[in-house]
Amino acid sequence: MTNATPRNPTNGSLKIMPLSKSDYDAWLSLWQSYLTFYESSLPLETTNATWHSLLDSNVSIYGFGAWQDDKLVGITHVVLHPNTWNSTECCYLEDLYVNQSVRGQGVGRALIEQVYEFARQQNCNRVYWTTQEGNTTARELYDTIATQTDMVQYRKNL
Repeated sequence: MTNATPRNPTNGSLKIMPLSKSDYDAWLSLWQSYLTFYESSLPLETTNATWHSLLDSNVSIYGFGAWQDDKLVGITHVVLHPNTWNSTECCYLEDLYVNQSVRGQGVGRALIEQVYEFARQQNCNRVYWTTQEGNTTARELYDTIATQTDMVQYRKNL
């Protein structure tokens, strides 16, 4: 993995690295904040299953963290999967969260750029993600680093 550093971090140096077993407590704090942001909650069993999947090399789910001054300030999770439109896998950026105290400092951009680099290394054909329509602050960033499609998501929970 390569470390990504934003061009103009305003508060110390930023390092982007894969999550490791020792990051659980810091990750859990950010994960819970992310769920709260989306007005969601998950059973601890699901949270722990997610954590174990992030660390399991036999599962195509990966996690990266952004550290600023040795503190975990952002996380992202990606899922690699085959698809019917290409002969190589896609990279789904499923979760992205940056601590509110460091938003606007390039952390989200650096995490996404790390996902792009990871997807290239894995020979993926694209990186894609969804967000809530009203998530305007994040969408301002997304509009500068990706192309919004005209696809509409439908869902039936089972």
